[in-house]
Amino acid sequence: MRAVSLHRDVIVVTSQLLQAHCTLVRGPAAAEPGEAPGDGGDGSGEAFAIDSPVLPEELELLPALVQQAGFPQPQGLLATHADFDHVLGPLAFTEAALGCAESSAERLGAEPGAQQRALRRLDEELLIERPRPLSLGSPQALAVPGRCGVGAAELELHPATGHTGDGMAVWIGWARVLVAGDYLSNVELPGLRSREAWLERSRDHGGEEPLEEYLATLQRLRPLVEQAEHVVPGHGDVLDREAALSVLDEDIAYLQALRERGVQAELPRRRRSKVQRELHEQNVARLAVG
Repeated sequence: MRAVSLHRDVIVVTSQLLQAHCTLVRGPAAAEPGEAPGDGGDGSGEAFAIDSPVLPEELELLPALVQQAGFPQPQGLLATHADFDHVLGPLAFTEAALGCAESSAERLGAEPGAQQRALRRLDEELLIERPRPLSLGSPQALAVPGRCGVGAAELELHPATGHTGDGMAVWIGWARVLVAGDYLSNVELPGLRSREAWLERSRDHGGEEPLEEYLATLQRLRPLVEQAEHVVPGHGDVLDREAALSVLDEDIAYLQALRERGVQAELPRRRRSKVQRELHEQNVARLAVG
């Protein structure tokens, strides 16, 4: 596990497995006269953990890391979406409440036990033992778009769908950090959610098809990326502004080519491994369903 400070109020912890990130954010104290919000004080005593590392020893060490950094223990956990590798925070902070987008809370309610089963499959494949099972309790559904208070500041919550049918990106404005969920990764292609799952959900909720949803999410994130000092994807490297804009443009070009050329679409230069080509084939198959 690796921890890097992006701002005095933001630490990113990277798991050794899946290059998954957990972003720790504490609320800044109210600014002193003449200071911009977030420029003064030593935190307000409130903190959140956004997403989670994966390995049990990493989750066990996370509270100690928070204490060593001088952060308060998180009173709340946020999950950018309901994939199992993003909702493991309760294994580290058993007393903290889990919050997520209304769409993610709905997904968790519609798929009881799905995250636990996915985690169990991973653990069985990698021979991982955990001291206790994952319990998600009753997640708090957050309005997205919306805001979530942390100390004297607020986190902005922005819709992020296309990879899955649920989710949000989190903008930490005073630190200029964007936590993007499973978007803007420099190691993974955009992965589209199943069109079958979209068809099932669209009967009640409507909405655009997955590829168009994904493109809309990227366009929605662009103004935030343009303001960001750092972008934290779900997996891969933490990016600076220019690198994140480059990935964003590559992803848009790939998705447009996928729509127009299907299997013949060109993959971004640094994402042409065997695994990424298999993901591309899955995207093609998902577009063809229905």
